[in-house]
Amino acid sequence: MTRKIIVVSTLLIFALALPLFAGGGKEEPAPAAEPMEESAADEMSMEGTPDDPRLFQPGKLTVATGEPVYPPWMLNDDPASGEGFENGLVYALAAELGFDRDDVVWVRTTFDQGITPGQKDYDFNIQQYSITEQREEFVDFSIPYYEPDTAVVALPDSTVAGATSFEELRQARWGATIGTIEYDYLEQVVGTSDIAVYDDQAATFQGLLAAQIDATVIGLPTALFVTAVQVPEARIVAILPKDPNNNGFGFIFEEGSPIVPWINEGLEAIIADGTVQELVNEYLIGDDSIEVISE
Repeated sequence: MTRKIIVVSTLLIFALALPLFAGGGKEEPAPAAEPMEESAADEMSMEGTPDDPRLFQPGKLTVATGEPVYPPWMLNDDPASGEGFENGLVYALAAELGFDRDDVVWVRTTFDQGITPGQKDYDFNIQQYSITEQREEFVDFSIPYYEPDTAVVALPDSTVAGATSFEELRQARWGATIGTIEYDYLEQVVGTSDIAVYDDQAATFQGLLAAQIDATVIGLPTALFVTAVQVPEARIVAILPKDPNNNGFGFIFEEGSPIVPWINEGLEAIIADGTVQELVNEYLIGDDSIEVISE
């Protein structure tokens, strides 16, 4: 469409100019830059719509997530199903922004790839990325879409089962997944050291079952699923204070992404209308009877 506008505009200028030249007029034809200005205006008029030229693929909302993905964030390792908290949220956001469901395109990345500096082949990445100042040096974040509690997961006979203070927690052998906010939490909030590091969440829980570690910490929603389905031998033994360095979970964008304000507007709308809370109630509700350790 843009190319036709440029051609028609140029021909019109030429046609209007002919009589002037024939009569000896001195007027100049319009500068050639004018059609380019019209094209730029057309692109600006599409910003904030599904055809926004700033999208990775205009007409599509391209969203990255993990490989694999886990409940309750996404069920059955199938982002496109919309069953789960995070993919349900993405489809609600897409509808708010004017996209059809079929226009949401999913791609897979590792967790570390999402927080690596540089150009991204998607619009944003969602896989429980905690918003931190350190990460904001390399990527951009959306506003937070969820602020999880931190759960201590251990075997029933672990040294942390029945703990009521941080002092008791520090006596345990801890493990965490590399590159996650949970590792920083154990160091900076719990105050423990010599943390065993694992490549992924599955390996961390294998370490727990093999008695290599006594406990780990993860977000409460993940802990609920893990202890109910994946590692039923383990249980949630305590809830810890929110991490002061963790501002909640946010979408990750490449640094300087121009679509962040637009995505935030849509996210604010589905938070305000209760859509996000409905998803929380459906997928992330916990047990109020779990022990809370505050110091």
